[in-house]
Amino acid sequence: MPAKASVKKPVKKTVKKTAKKVTLDDLLKSQEEAWKAIRETQKNIGGLNNSLGSIVERLLIPGLPKKFKKFGYNFHRVASYSYTDGVYAQIDGMLENGEQAIAVEVKTTLRQSDIEDHLVRMEKIQKYAGEHGDKRQFMGAMAAFITDENTKNYALKKGLFVIEPSGEDVKVTKPEGNVRVW
Repeated sequence: MPAKASVKKPVKKTVKKTAKKVTLDDLLKSQEEAWKAIRETQKNIGGLNNSLGSIVERLLIPGLPKKFKKFGYNFHRVASYSYTDGVYAQIDGMLENGEQAIAVEVKTTLRQSDIEDHLVRMEKIQKYAGEHGDKRQFMGAMAAFITDENTKNYALKKGLFVIEPSGEDVKVTKPEGNVRVW
């Protein structure tokens, strides 16, 4: 038998590469680029959230004057406001007549912190109205697509109406006790 010929594999040369020196400027530039990407992502998500909020407003608010008639309220106007003159309070929907108004805050998902924010907003509305001779009774309402029972009950205990979807319509729940008036 003939002897096996051995085949030698070529040897790869190892090349020592020197590590690239990273300067503080390089790190700052990378960090700045990362923050820019994060801000852009937040802007896009914020825009989507704003669009979703607008859809929720358009679905829940328009039929409300009719819904509140069953509670004895006759509203002839639905508007949105942003109060100024040192008092800022943006209102998604204001049901109005000459004697009463209900400020409706609309959320996709209702949270207790949203209720607390709306109570503060109602104080601002009352202050602004008082400073401008508006003698109407102001009440508050929370409208949301998603509401858990605990949060809903919290809003009702605070004297706020709760508005939520119900099939193809919306359902308005009046507080069990007195409606809070500002």
